[in-house]
Amino acid sequence: MDLVPALEEPLKKVLGPPTAKVMAEHLGLHTVGDLLHHYPRRYEERGQLTHLADLPMDEHVTVVAMVADARLHTFASAKAPRGKGQRLEVTITDGNGRLQLVFFGNGVHKPHKELLPGTRAMFAGKVSVFNRRLQLAHPAYELLRGADDEATETVETWAGALIPIYPATAKLESWKIGKAIQTVLPSAQEAVDPLPDSLREGRGLVSLPEALLKIHRPHTKADIEDARSRLKWDEAFVLQVALARRRHADAQLPAVARRPKPDGLLTAFDDRLPFTLTEGQQKVSKEIFDDLATEHPMHRLLQGEVGSGKTLVALRAMLATVDAGGQAAMLAPTEVLAQQHHRSVVEMMGELAEGGMLGGAEHATKVVLLTGSMGAAARKQALLDLVTGEAGIVIGTHALIEDKVQFHDLGLVVVDEQHRFGVEQRDALRGKGKQPPHLLVMTATPIPRTVAMTVFGDLETSVLDQLPAGRSPIASHVVPAADKPHFLARAWERVREEVENGHQGYVVCPRIGDSIDEPADPKKARKSAEDEAEKRPPLAVLEVADQLAKGPLKGLRVEVLHGRMHPDDKDAVMRRFAAGETHVLVATTVIEVGVNVPNATAMVIMDADRFGVSQLHQLRGRVGRGSAAGLCLLVTEMPEASAARQRLNAVASTLDGFELSRIDLEQRREGDVLGQAQSGARTSLKVLAVIEDEEVIAEAREEAVAVVEADPELKNLPGLRTALDALLDEEREQYLEKG
Repeated sequence: MDLVPALEEPLKKVLGPPTAKVMAEHLGLHTVGDLLHHYPRRYEERGQLTHLADLPMDEHVTVVAMVADARLHTFASAKAPRGKGQRLEVTITDGNGRLQLVFFGNGVHKPHKELLPGTRAMFAGKVSVFNRRLQLAHPAYELLRGADDEATETVETWAGALIPIYPATAKLESWKIGKAIQTVLPSAQEAVDPLPDSLREGRGLVSLPEALLKIHRPHTKADIEDARSRLKWDEAFVLQVALARRRHADAQLPAVARRPKPDGLLTAFDDRLPFTLTEGQQKVSKEIFDDLATEHPMHRLLQGEVGSGKTLVALRAMLATVDAGGQAAMLAPTEVLAQQHHRSVVEMMGELAEGGMLGGAEHATKVVLLTGSMGAAARKQALLDLVTGEAGIVIGTHALIEDKVQFHDLGLVVVDEQHRFGVEQRDALRGKGKQPPHLLVMTATPIPRTVAMTVFGDLETSVLDQLPAGRSPIASHVVPAADKPHFLARAWERVREEVENGHQGYVVCPRIGDSIDEPADPKKARKSAEDEAEKRPPLAVLEVADQLAKGPLKGLRVEVLHGRMHPDDKDAVMRRFAAGETHVLVATTVIEVGVNVPNATAMVIMDADRFGVSQLHQLRGRVGRGSAAGLCLLVTEMPEASAARQRLNAVASTLDGFELSRIDLEQRREGDVLGQAQSGARTSLKVLAVIEDEEVIAEAREEAVAVVEADPELKNLPGLRTALDALLDEEREQYLEKG
């Protein structure tokens, strides 16, 4: 009979069904191995107290502190009319701050006996405010007494001088998790090491069993460091092996080499460009053309600064593919963006986009648009042009993926803003080629190098960090509307001045503001009413546009644009704005990427604190696209000292998207680099931080490439194979396979 390996043993067998059920439901832990990999969030030192001043509101916290004072109050209440109601108030301290604990009714007896002044304990509960003071109501607690105390087997008895504090929930306090880990810790000796011996020894890393013991039961801070260094390597290396295997497998696939013919469509296009390509555009184009000329599929990420000319580089790659007898498809995340791309591609190509039409140039091809809202006749014609090969280039939304869409010979797929597409969608489009088509992924959000290595590690990366000549600088300022209302009045004056000088402006709001925005569920309605009393709802496009048209921007032509408008209406609004007929466009973030109106020079972002750093940088990139300088005003009501204001100050202080993306990531943490964040699961990275651990990730990538080249199937590394299987459950495996 096969024995279940110790780390795969279900927790319900080891800890009993009730505890295992809570762990599975609230922490997603099912096996002994899962529990051993649930690492402490931080450590408290015995005798040292925690910081009570910085506790986050409404969050479940665990603190180590000392009882300063305990008082029992008796009072009359509906349940105890004779004055028998009891309330125990305990004040705990860390030497600097103080925190109130409160216990009511029958719950006061035990704490009244145990929580005496001078007693040290761990307390866990949800932070709330009563009478303007922070408090924990009915917290769970665990006394920290000597190891010989029979009453409680405390965490201290097995944690040496350091008490691990675990990510916990209201249903499962940190010390209960600690006790459960204590039960399964002997199984750590049977953990199979995923790192090859040569790698581990060469880098002076402790073994996996030792790392697990040291992270859960450290005696010194050096033990914690040893454990964390080792466990970071596990996460980085196993992930990089998964990506290296994916790159290796792709390199074995066949693809049609696409070499542009001399004096063909690409040459004709380059000849009609009114400017010279930047050095960066030439370098990146060469990398792409070299990939297209090989007989296995290109997998390349093209990232760059807002306005660095990524679309032009992608278009030249599409033209090279058409030159070589293939077709190219560009997939955009929204109809507004697909229409915008189509318009700008046709504009840039001129007569070269009029293949098969009177007046079309000799090398011309047809450029078609395909979106879900097109009329039946236009759609039918577009589908016909694709299947016959008449159209060399198609630009569309996910409508391109439908079964009805057939290509004559799909050679290149360009995906704009990859993070907005599901895995299946990208895979479906790639499956439409006779052989796997080449793939170029574009992202308008600059990504720090480590994130690119981790999230897009299966793609070769090209970076455009140079702005084309003639692009103007953008001045950015924070407008503190609450502290200095006259600053906001001045902001609207600046917009008027830009319009008077012949330019245009955008006003961006977080919300649309029609009745569909309001919650239908009465419970939700009640909640939002409470929220409203506590916190003003986000500003809305429809309301702001109305107020501006009647007030500070009276007399200017103001229009609105948002995602719920009919596609034809959206297109008409964008056309009027692009033609200069509209002075100010009040919009949601539908204008975030790809919208290109060189005459627009001013942007006011309302409630700017409600947007992320990368999003603000994206939005700001819509101005300053012509020869006139751009202006971006970030309006906020948040106070000077708040984290939100610091974020806005960071955006205002630099135009470097790569620097901002680092700040953004440090603030938001990484999410799940394998795409699990999209399905709501927790991150697969527990100790590895992609910004801080740049060196580890880069070294792990090198090691992973060497291992995979020597042994693609990992036949000689069963421990690594096991770790990969654990990392790549079915959903993640598909994510990596389909990219």
